[in-house]
Amino acid sequence: MAVIIRNEVFSCFVFYGVLLVLKMYIIAIITGQVRLRKKAFANPEDALRHGGLEFYRLDPDVERCRRAHNNDMENILPFLFLGAIYSMTGPSLAVARLHFLVFFLARVLHSVAYLFALRAPTRSLAYTVAQIPSFSMAVQILMAVAAYA
Repeated sequence: MAVIIRNEVFSCFVFYGVLLVLKMYIIAIITGQVRLRKKAFANPEDALRHGGLEFYRLDPDVERCRRAHNNDMENILPFLFLGAIYSMTGPSLAVARLHFLVFFLARVLHSVAYLFALRAPTRSLAYTVAQIPSFSMAVQILMAVAAYA
């Protein structure tokens, strides 16, 4: 473990990766809280526990939270894989930190834009900005391992 922690790029990646996972947990908690506040439950047993089957229904605010969470899973999970492998390719700390920071900030902005229904194209721009470091890391990984394919 000490060797991994001494890898500054990997340690930087772990920092931003953990922040992103915590952000995903926060979005999940927000989704649950909105579901409770709006009394809109995805399962009949939950609706029965909270007042009756009439609360087994969809709600636009709950669905917005769910879409934000699903989008996080579709984008953050690949980032975690790419970032870990990219960290092993020997990038400079400054360049790697820039990749991780840009992705993190763009995903936070994306979530805020999703949850608060900010004006377009805020969410789309945040999504696009986050894809740039992911794509860059993927290309650099492929270039590093292409000789072994």
